[in-house]
Amino acid sequence: MVSETLSAQLPPVFANDGIRGRSTALKQTFLTPTRIVSVFDNHSGKQVLNAESILKPGIGQADLNSGTYLTLISDKESKPGIILDFGREIQGGIELVTTINNSNPAGKVRIRLGESVSETLSNISKDGATNDHAMRDFIVVLPWLGRLEIGNSGFRFASIQIVDPDTKVELKEVSAIFTYRDIPYLGSFSCNDERLNKIWMTGAYTVHLNMQDYLWDGIKRDRLVWIGDMHPEVMTIISVFGNIGIVPKSLDLVRDITPLPNWMNGISPYSMWWILIHRDWYHYQGNLDYLKQQKVYLCALLRLLATKIDSNGKEILDGTRFLDWPSNANIEAIHAGLQSMMVLTFQAGEELCKILGDPETAEICLKSIGKLKMHIPGMAESKQAAALLSLAGLVKAENANTEILARDNVHKMSTFYGYYMLKARAKAGDYQGAIDNIRQYWGGMLDLGATTFWEDFDINWLKNGARIDEIVPEGKIDVHSSYGGYCYKSLRHSLCHGWSSGPTSWLSENVLGVKVIVPGCRVISIEPHLGDLLWVKGTFPTPFGVVKIEHKKMSDGTVKTSFVAPKEVKILTK
Repeated sequence: MVSETLSAQLPPVFANDGIRGRSTALKQTFLTPTRIVSVFDNHSGKQVLNAESILKPGIGQADLNSGTYLTLISDKESKPGIILDFGREIQGGIELVTTINNSNPAGKVRIRLGESVSETLSNISKDGATNDHAMRDFIVVLPWLGRLEIGNSGFRFASIQIVDPDTKVELKEVSAIFTYRDIPYLGSFSCNDERLNKIWMTGAYTVHLNMQDYLWDGIKRDRLVWIGDMHPEVMTIISVFGNIGIVPKSLDLVRDITPLPNWMNGISPYSMWWILIHRDWYHYQGNLDYLKQQKVYLCALLRLLATKIDSNGKEILDGTRFLDWPSNANIEAIHAGLQSMMVLTFQAGEELCKILGDPETAEICLKSIGKLKMHIPGMAESKQAAALLSLAGLVKAENANTEILARDNVHKMSTFYGYYMLKARAKAGDYQGAIDNIRQYWGGMLDLGATTFWEDFDINWLKNGARIDEIVPEGKIDVHSSYGGYCYKSLRHSLCHGWSSGPTSWLSENVLGVKVIVPGCRVISIEPHLGDLLWVKGTFPTPFGVVKIEHKKMSDGTVKTSFVAPKEVKILTK
C-alpha cells in the first residue's frame, strides 16, 4: 500500500496499486533571470542575438510560434554563451525551453551553475571547482521544440554555452527552478541600522535554503546532516520559523544511524551538540513527549561521555576532535573547547535527566562537572576556546572578553564559532562589541555581494577583493577562487552554509531581548540591549503564537518597551 503521507498526494487510482515512495514538503517556483552578467561573443554581436529577450518572464511551455528569442551561434573557432544572474542564491536547478526554429535535437550546451560569477567560468578539478554532492557543471542535449529541467545545486548564476562548432540554438526561456519550504517567517527584526536588518534576514534566508527534506549545512556542498553544524541553524529556526518538523526529523536521523559507542558524524563533540540541541529545542518548544523518545539514547550517551574524563578531570575524548576549521591546527584550543563542551553538555544532561526522571544519570552528570572543573585549560590565544571556556563558566566572562575576544577587532573570528563568540561577549556585558562585530564581520560578506552567509570568511579578504557578482576586474582578487582552506579550498568553498547564521538568533535574543525562562515559552523575559541603536522592533515565535515587541531609546538613555503576547505566555520585563 502507498504510505499514508504519500497517498494523500497521489490521485485515487494509486490507492490499491501497491505503489511505494516518499513525499516531500518542498515547493518549486520558477524564477526569471534578473540581469545578464556577460555574453561570450567573439564576433561583435553576431554570435549572441536577442539576449535581452531571456529576461522576460516565461510560462515553461514550448509553442509553434516563431519569435525574437535568445540565439547562440557557434563557428569552428568560437563557442558563444551567456552568464545569467537570478538575483540571489537559491537551491534548485535550471529549466530551458527551446523553439520551433531549432534542429532536431537542438544541440549540446554546457551549463555551469555558480554561487559566484567566477564559478560559472570554472572547470571541474581546476580552481577547486567540483561536482561534489551536487552536479553543477554538465553537458546536455537540448530537445527540438521542448523543455528540459536539469540540475540540483546551490547557485545564483548560470552560464550556458554552445559545445559543438557550427551549431545554432534558440532559447525561448531560461528559468531557475527554486526548491524550498513554503513556510512563514514568523520571527522578525528591524532597527534603525539597515545593515543589521539585512544581516538578520540574510542569516534567516541562509538557513531557510538549507531546510530541504532534512536540515543540511550547505546547498552546493555539505548537503548532509552535520549534527554539530546544526546548532546555530536550530537556534535560527527557533527565532525565525518556530516549531518545524525538520529539526526532530534530522536529530532522529543522526541518532538512528549512530549506534553507541560511535560518535555522530564520527566527531565526538558532535554527539555533545546533539544533547545541547535537544536541551535548547525542549527549552523553546516544551514538547515533553518528544524529549521522552530520546531518554534511552540520551542517558546512555551521557554515561559514555562520563568515561571520557581522566583522574585529573581532563577530557580524553576520542574520535575526531574538532571545533571548527579555523581552529583545527591549534591542539591546545581544541582541548580547551572540548573541556568546555563537556561541562556544557553535562549541565544540559543533568537538566534533561531530572525532567525525564532519571536521578542516577543526573547524579553522574553532576559528578562529571565537578571532575571537569578540576582542570581549567588556558585560552590558547583562540577566540573559539575563549568563547567556550566563558560560556562553560571555566573562566570569567569578562576576562575572556578583555584578553581574547575583544582583541584584534574581527580578526580570527569564524563563521561557525562566531556565534559562540557573540554569546560570550554578551555574557561579559559587551553587547556593543558584539553588535560591532556583526556589522563588520558578517557585513563584510554582504560588501562582497553575498546574499547568503558563507562556510568561511576572513576579514582580510576584503582587501582588494572583487565582488562575487561580477567578472573579476583586472587587478582585483577573485575571493571565491583565491581563498579557503581544509576541505573548502577555492571554488569548493560553500557560499551558503547554515552554521554561519548566528547573528540572526543572537540579535533576537540579545537586542530584541527574548529569553525563555520556563520551557515551552510559558514565561519569557524581555531584556533589550540596544547598544548604539535608537529603536528596535520585531516578533518572536512561541508554541502559542507570536510575541510582538518594540523598544525605543528615550532622550535620557532609558529604553521604553511595549509588547503584545499570547495569553498563555507570561512576559517579564526589567
